[in-house]
Amino acid sequence: MSTNITVPVFPESVTEGTILTWHKQPGELVARGELLAEVETDKVVFEVPAPVDGVLTEITMPAGTTVKSGEVVGRLDKSATMTPKPSPVASETFPKAAIVMPAAKRLMDEHGLDARQLSGSGKGGRVLKEDVQKQLDIDETISAPAAAKPKPSPVAPVRMPAVPPAQAGERPEERARDGANADLRTEKRVPMTRLRVRVAERLVEAQRTAAILTTFNEVNMQPVMELRTRHRERFEKEHGVRLGFMSFFVKAAIEALRHFPEVNASIDGHDIVYHGFYDIGIAVGTPRGLVVPVLRDADRLTMAEIETRIRDFGERAQNGRLTLEEITGGTFTITNGGVFGSLLSTPILNPPQAAILGMHKIQERPVAEKGQVVIRPIMYLALSYDHRLIDGREAVQFLVMIKELLEDPARLLLEV
Repeated sequence: MSTNITVPVFPESVTEGTILTWHKQPGELVARGELLAEVETDKVVFEVPAPVDGVLTEITMPAGTTVKSGEVVGRLDKSATMTPKPSPVASETFPKAAIVMPAAKRLMDEHGLDARQLSGSGKGGRVLKEDVQKQLDIDETISAPAAAKPKPSPVAPVRMPAVPPAQAGERPEERARDGANADLRTEKRVPMTRLRVRVAERLVEAQRTAAILTTFNEVNMQPVMELRTRHRERFEKEHGVRLGFMSFFVKAAIEALRHFPEVNASIDGHDIVYHGFYDIGIAVGTPRGLVVPVLRDADRLTMAEIETRIRDFGERAQNGRLTLEEITGGTFTITNGGVFGSLLSTPILNPPQAAILGMHKIQERPVAEKGQVVIRPIMYLALSYDHRLIDGREAVQFLVMIKELLEDPARLLLEV
């Protein structure tokens, strides 16, 4: 009996998507709920699970095809059966194949691993990239003794000539032509992902509609770094997550937003909308493009909760597993180019937000303190803002307040 495989129902804001990849091919046996394909939209990647147990009999929409919500993309025959191939070792048995995430599957393919050898730690027993890496570490440990066995004395390496000798039967003109081709300049044209297209549209929209201006300052990170070093081990042991810098910046931004509500506002037509909540977006770079998951009601979160959610966002963003709700909205955004080595930048607004804070690389610099030149870990801060809504005075004072809070982090706890 044939069963249709359909595209998941998209939210109202998503009209269509593109089949990103098929994880199963016709003739393969699949289990109910197993990942069959992925559909990329301009916001998130949707999974297409198997509706029933059976054999995949037909793929009607191959990878790269544009599809709409609820459209049929393939068919399953739930009455068909497949004779399993005999195992090369009769006594060896494996558990039922688990659902494998895309990033984990790529790593498995690179190292020739079988999903049945892995135990998934993800939701519903799904195999994550971390599970594959853990198995690779185990395999490396097991194989280490073999690598330690004495080997024959190595032969001194022979430097190969720049031009390899002619192969038997190879004509000189053929070798000359191959050498010439190696020097040719090549180009490759690939379509932009839907997410990349959407990001490009929003960035251009921000540049076209907002009066963007950027103000800069610098912050001495030594007080935060000392506090972090002093409590890092205990914090990680207590909460199970590393104490990073981002939680300090989120807390400082929220306190500054309380004092400067226009920075937490947005423009809607000829109206100014003042938001009475603090939904902080955290920009995350992924292979597909930039995404901005949102910390909802961030003012109610502890530093441990902030760090935990940011780590979770980062991990799921790399695998395209963020939900539409998690990347929608936000009243203020923080982006950290410092993780890539950026010393200074001018962030672009995330519409319809009125401002965005840019963090950068911490670098030791000579600074003057009380008439003395000392070395301090300094970070440049950048605040891009919509000058239609925020005046220069408020923008500068907002950034100065963040600087002062970070240079005296006890104020973050006392909220003064």
